[in-house]
Amino acid sequence: MDPRDLWLESLAGVMARPLRSALTTLGTVLGITTLVITIGVAATAGNQIVGRFDALTATSVAVTVPPPPPGAQSVPLVSWSGPEQVERLSGVESAAALGTSDKTANVRVRANEVVSPGVTNGTTLAVTASTLNLPAAVRGEMTAGRFFDAGDIAGHDRVVVLGDQAAELLGITSVEDSPAVFFADQSYTVIGILGGIRREQQLSTSVIVPYTTAGERLGLENVSRVLVNTVLGAAQQVARQAPIALSPGHEGSLAVESPADLSKAKKNVEGDVNGLFLVLGLVSLVVGAIGIANVTLVTVMERVGEIGLRRALGASRRQIAFQFLLESTTIGLLGGVIGAVAGIVIVVGVSITKEWTPVLDLRLAVGAPVAGALVGLLAGLYPSLRAARMEPVDALRGPA
Repeated sequence: MDPRDLWLESLAGVMARPLRSALTTLGTVLGITTLVITIGVAATAGNQIVGRFDALTATSVAVTVPPPPPGAQSVPLVSWSGPEQVERLSGVESAAALGTSDKTANVRVRANEVVSPGVTNGTTLAVTASTLNLPAAVRGEMTAGRFFDAGDIAGHDRVVVLGDQAAELLGITSVEDSPAVFFADQSYTVIGILGGIRREQQLSTSVIVPYTTAGERLGLENVSRVLVNTVLGAAQQVARQAPIALSPGHEGSLAVESPADLSKAKKNVEGDVNGLFLVLGLVSLVVGAIGIANVTLVTVMERVGEIGLRRALGASRRQIAFQFLLESTTIGLLGGVIGAVAGIVIVVGVSITKEWTPVLDLRLAVGAPVAGALVGLLAGLYPSLRAARMEPVDALRGPA
């Protein structure tokens, strides 16, 4: 018999019982749909990590400097000129150094000079020493006035910049009249208010002082943290080089914070999603295969007379087996096609709902139907072999 005739006979056999064929196909459809959804959603979710990964985090590097031992008179690990060394590195956009200590973490700050003896009103704020370029390093902006400049640094000027929340707590909204704040028994002129801080957000409630002034008047002599902003893609390299630039020979003493490797995060998400849903998909495929095998076997038993007649008319065992194998494969193939289409539609629908960009491997469009056909092929092996082993005389007499 011509292979094309066998294929047409198989297709006719499938279409002769449309409801049964549809129900049989359902298991394969569910399995393939689950697999396509699993692969599509995992790839899409992984891509979202890269696509929506905060550019701030992806370009932020921070170096923490340990405090010197109590009573130590050794040379500081990192000098206040360290940010200038870091800014020479390739891929660095800006850098700034901060200095804090337990003594200046909670300081009573007043916006008016106390004239009554014993009065201790004011707001508890942190006082932080800083180099230039801090607004750029924290991705903030001056909402009023200006940040201190090289002249303020060189002159050890008693000027401060307030974080926006600190200014609000002190009732200072403008610096046009050169308001003053008072702490540590000294007055300081407020020259600016720093807002929109996206890194080191605790600076919103801080009083920021030039590092030279802080060292001379408040004892903040050491760098405690260096903030670095990089171009996209350079953070990992800068994270390796910055400690060497800041403290040659002692870079191992510095703690570096850098963004996680995006590719690893993406693979982790895909692995977690795949591990969960692939099991469900495989279970559905097994159920579908059992369904196809069962229905094909029932079909063989129902068509014993037809099998006997075909054998009597000269059909070989191979042709009988091939016909039933084609029927089961056709059912699996239809399930694979429908499952692939359904899975792709669901992935696209979920992506649109979540405002994601769907990521679909075009190989799924071919692989899913092939997988369905393979399931049908394997499921039909036993029933088709059983049909092929029937003797013509026995088959014509009736069911075995």
